Amino acid sequence: MDLQLLDQTLAAHGQPRFRAGQVWTWAARGTSGYEQMTNLPGELREALARELPFSTLSLRDEAHSSDGTVKALFDTADGRPLEAVLMRFRDQRRSICVSSQSGCPLTCTFCATGAMKFARNLSASEILDQALHFRRIEAIDHCVFMGMGEPMLNIEAVLATCERLPDIGITHRRTTISTVGWIPGIERLAECDMPIRLALSLHAADEALRSELMPVNERYPLTDVIEACRAFYARKRRRVFVEYVMLAGINDRYQQALALADALSGGRRDAAPIFKVNLIPYNATDSGDGAPFRGSSRESIAAFRAALESRGVPVTVRLTRGRDIAAACGQLAAQNA
Repeated sequence: MDLQLLDQTLAAHGQPRFRAGQVWTWAARGTSGYEQMTNLPGELREALARELPFSTLSLRDEAHSSDGTVKALFDTADGRPLEAVLMRFRDQRRSICVSSQSGCPLTCTFCATGAMKFARNLSASEILDQALHFRRIEAIDHCVFMGMGEPMLNIEAVLATCERLPDIGITHRRTTISTVGWIPGIERLAECDMPIRLALSLHAADEALRSELMPVNERYPLTDVIEACRAFYARKRRRVFVEYVMLAGINDRYQQALALADALSGGRRDAAPIFKVNLIPYNATDSGDGAPFRGSSRESIAAFRAALESRGVPVTVRLTRGRDIAAACGQLAAQNA
């Protein structure tokens, strides 16, 4: 819900300030409407239902994957589309992937969101309402800002959202903000008191190739981005997660794995690892740009992983969720299922 408008509405009705906390407590528990808030006066519940929408978002469509993943397509009040995802894991984790923008202005060539027309940043309430939507379905305990948009371009709204997530059941240590390497945002995250995780979308250790895949590299070269991540680690003592999508014949060769290891280690193999690499099997998109991307084979991914491990780089292969409903990494494009 729009928390600022909630304060204004309650003040207009002459309500004490603690009423806002009561409303928020109910919402954070997964309540689906004002009528369930039994410690509020009945007349106030009726007034809130008339005057204040329970969510800043309207649900346009919802898709359900065979693996239990749920993708929700929302519209903002001014008609801007966005998507968010609930991922269910066998170990009982319930993780949500939320969007910070409608569309994305940074146009990474392998990402469906980058092919969308960028609309605008989302407000903190619009981001929070994505989490609340899934909280109304079931308890959730992890959050990644890896949905639509570049979170560091909307960092103040993202951090304002993060302040509220523990009330919903998601601690700061189970919250991750991903970036393509927007250095001012990395620096801002390092300054905040919350122990939030940082993830870096890297995808190529070669500057020229990375610029081809991710135009933002022209503005913030990888060398500078890695140094910003090192500074983040020095201040927060929180390992940085590196996202690396595996593209057949483009960034999955053995020598490219060694180059990645060298870039992350800074040439010091005996140093404690600051980075952990997540290899991401490529998820096909309908980006419309004609880019002939194919996912790397299992054998190529295994060889790439082995090359990194031989250099002492911690590495895992991400488990793909929701591919059959276009809810996997890189597939969000705000389209009806």
